[in-house]
Amino acid sequence: MVFWVFGYGSLVWNPGFQYDEKVIGYIRDYRRVFDLACIDHRGTPEQPARTCTLEYNPGAICWGAAFCVRGGPEKERATMEYLERRECEYDHKILIDFYKEGEDLEPAVTGTIVFMSTPDKLSNKYYLGPAPLDVMARQIATAFGPCGNNRDYLFLLEKALDDIGHRDDMVIELADEVRKVLWILGRGGPKEKKMVAAPHIPITSDIPSLKLRPRQEAVALDS
Repeated sequence: MVFWVFGYGSLVWNPGFQYDEKVIGYIRDYRRVFDLACIDHRGTPEQPARTCTLEYNPGAICWGAAFCVRGGPEKERATMEYLERRECEYDHKILIDFYKEGEDLEPAVTGTIVFMSTPDKLSNKYYLGPAPLDVMARQIATAFGPCGNNRDYLFLLEKALDDIGHRDDMVIELADEVRKVLWILGRGGPKEKKMVAAPHIPITSDIPSLKLRPRQEAVALDS
């Protein structure tokens, strides 16, 4: 027995579970966006964080890492239970082809599991939708929760993608805008790009709160 799961957010640098193989690669026809509310890891119901989900976009590719879990039904079940607790804001999973770096003609793995969210605010209470860059940056700069700052999540993702050799222009642009917000607020690091997590600084956000009820107790897992 074996299954593969594709990580495009915090799973890239912090999977948090025992895996048997990690492969750098990509999926097709989806792009990474910061349109998902996180209320129990990097944010709260009153001050939700913005974290990654996927948006269908024909011709796009999304780089990340695929993790293989082998070892029988018990190990698979325990891993999936962990992932479903951790990724609780994602309302569905899809199975998709995963392509290994440098091998573009045929997928390396078919049926790779990907957690994602329905892009509909009516049916998915965690879907925030797109927003102007400066609005997203201010929200990310100020939100924090049990697992830490929302901005740390963004900066660590920026660094992780750079480490695997596949920077994401949108992630870089958003991270630079967050640094600008921190500079303007007089609370955070230098203006120039620096791919490290910023220190924790509790700041009250003026972004309207998202009135949500967590589906379960907060757990100290990243998202």
